Amino acid sequence: MSPTPPSSPSPSPATSPPPSAPGTVRPGGRTARTRAAVRDAVLAGLVEYGYPGLTVEYVAEQSGVHKTTLYRRWGGVEGLVADALDLAGEDGWTPPDTGTLRGDLHALAQEIVDTFGDPAAAAAPAAFIAAAFQSERAAEALRGFYCERFARCAPLTERAVARGEVPAATDHDSLARAVSAPLFFRLFITREPLDAADADQAADVALAAARAGVFTPPA
Repeated sequence: MSPTPPSSPSPSPATSPPPSAPGTVRPGGRTARTRAAVRDAVLAGLVEYGYPGLTVEYVAEQSGVHKTTLYRRWGGVEGLVADALDLAGEDGWTPPDTGTLRGDLHALAQEIVDTFGDPAAAAAPAAFIAAAFQSERAAEALRGFYCERFARCAPLTERAVARGEVPAATDHDSLARAVSAPLFFRLFITREPLDAADADQAADVALAAARAGVFTPPA
């Protein structure tokens, strides 16, 4: 969708912002630039060192934001990782609209395959997911990221209902999860490579389940 956390951009320096509560930010201007620079440094550090090796000192050096500001605003590494995921969720991604539910589900599944089939694109999303196994706060942020992504898939399901492709009460969250779940299982549990055939299978299975009413509430 881009159902994945972002790839790592190149870090850039920023000027330290005024003080604020740990883990909070204010949008716009210098604060937004600082937050983006810190996010870029967090992504780069996760890719290079993993969550156990990421330090506030590294983020300070790469972002140009003094470490005392980082501690004051984000509280430490957990807060930095969580906010990087929060910022990733503020992008403009929308689900595909191909004209059919089958086409939309295939496009969603193919996005996952394309992202994780490219080592450069996959590095940061995989690092975020790994961090969620080592930090409860990172796990909470990752859950929030995906909940928000799945919520954006509501129009996809609504269009399918309007076209008569699935039952009226089909749950968009369950449908979106069903498409991505087998792909992420192969990626992170059995550690198998993915290809277009895997994307097609995941989409077709989710579509069949939706048509059968699997994702509707019990009567």
